[in-house]
Amino acid sequence: MQIHINTDHNIDGREALAVHISGEIEHALSRFNEQITRVEVHLSDENSDKKGGKYGLKCIMEARLEGRQPLAVTHQATTLEQAFSGAADKLSRLIESTIGRSGNQRGHRADPPPSGLDVPEDEEEEEEEE
Repeated sequence: MQIHINTDHNIDGREALAVHISGEIEHALSRFNEQITRVEVHLSDENSDKKGGKYGLKCIMEARLEGRQPLAVTHQATTLEQAFSGAADKLSRLIESTIGRSGNQRGHRADPPPSGLDVPEDEEEEEEEE
């Protein structure tokens, strides 16, 4: 799994932050390691020019899964850690539900079963008695 971290010019400590975030992503998404090819993280300070305001730090995370469309989530918070953690939690749940949905659908047939196989034996006996 490749991890790319992008920050705007208002975020300090880019290198140390990148190392920390990479480790956290690997830990949070480790159970999906086989399915994820790349994760992109975009961190920005939406209120940097205003020096205030609630929920000014934003984290957008996008995961690219093998053979699927990219999945993206956004989380805003008052600290970078909260923004990142919230986005990581959302992304983990989204990947889990996406992979789970497709796994459930694999066992289901899209076309109806062949004639005669869709009626349980009990119902066939009732029809013969009538």
